[in-house]
Amino acid sequence: MERREFIEHCALGSSAACLSLVALPASLAHAQPRDYVRAKLVGTDGKPLKAARLTPKRNYVFHYPFAATPCFLLDLGRATERSVPLKGSGNSYSWPGGVGLKRSVVAYSAICAHQLAYPTKEISFISFRAGKAGANKHADVIHCCAEHSQYDPAAGAKVLAGPAPQPLAAILLEHDAASDELTAVGTLGDDMFNAFFKKYEIKLSLEHGGKARNPVAATCVVTELDNFCRQQVRC
Repeated sequence: MERREFIEHCALGSSAACLSLVALPASLAHAQPRDYVRAKLVGTDGKPLKAARLTPKRNYVFHYPFAATPCFLLDLGRATERSVPLKGSGNSYSWPGGVGLKRSVVAYSAICAHQLAYPTKEISFISFRAGKAGANKHADVIHCCAEHSQYDPAAGAKVLAGPAPQPLAAILLEHDAASDELTAVGTLGDDMFNAFFKKYEIKLSLEHGGKARNPVAATCVVTELDNFCRQQVRC
């Protein structure tokens, strides 16, 4: 679907389908959303995930838009900002805000924009932190302990502290108000996927049997980070 048609579709959407994508102001319309396969978010039981079932401020992880690219799903417990102006690597864009009945549900690539740290089944240096502790200068941030980059998930994952040069890429979600189900539809911002695949090519190939770059199918399984990862580094 062309970007113009997709935005027109957003404008015509009813209350039954609240899309997370909005038209960008002319001054910020440099970075365009990337459309990927529409993938419904499901639980570990295979049933569609209901937004209301998410525990606020708990880390959830799923893979999108490729088999090996992890993402965070978060219910921040409060409404997020709308139309937040952000800047990537030379491109400006506007993050449309959270989805769900409270506009509190957000999703981001879990690949740190600095050194590409990401959650694995063995260990994770990056996760959402609800409170201030140790090197965590801000509350309610996504914190990467590799180099202490901190991102604000309530404002498009903009950088609040640390060496990260740009925000985390946003995962665009569609929320169906009637069913309370969530669907991933694309990304917004600099996604770092090419650099990620290049840096971890051998590791990802071994883990995914050469299918690391395969696009996800019609569903994405959402798991609590505590269950997905054996060890989380706290800093």
